[in-house]
Amino acid sequence: MTATLIWILVALVAIGLYLSWTAGRLDRLHARIDAARAALDAQLLRRASVAQELATSGVLDPAASIVLYEAAHAARQAEEEQREVAESELSQALRAVFEESQQVEAVREAPGGEEAARELTEAVRRVPMARRFHNDAVRAARALRRHRKVRWFRLAGHAPFPMAFEMDDEAPVALADRAA
Repeated sequence: MTATLIWILVALVAIGLYLSWTAGRLDRLHARIDAARAALDAQLLRRASVAQELATSGVLDPAASIVLYEAAHAARQAEEEQREVAESELSQALRAVFEESQQVEAVREAPGGEEAARELTEAVRRVPMARRFHNDAVRAARALRRHRKVRWFRLAGHAPFPMAFEMDDEAPVALADRAA
């Protein structure tokens, strides 16, 4: 009788430790998502800021400046529910404005344009990487949260189900060529 109780107690302790380890792993994944989201937000804000500065600098033609400024402003002011759409529209505006390499060359030839073109190229290049890191963390947390043990024992607590950030983040060809 005592041996049976000891074995049951050992099994319960082992199960408890395993569940505790799984809950800790899930917590670390949620922390990784939060950090990746903060990095993604910073990169999106940087891209919108650089695009807005470039649009107001006077080196672009007036039509391109207006298109780029409005898209960047909308991306910076977008509510969370509309953020993916606004950021996708900024990507489309960047591709429209910098479709031709002559536009990038015109920016580079202007005073301070070399620095502006470099900053924009870096910002446009970093957004897809930050989004990929965020979405990879979301994918890992979702996979763990789908396990029965996580659902049955409610190991996720009250944490919201992680959502991926889906947007059009394709870089303008002229800027992508410049980065290579």
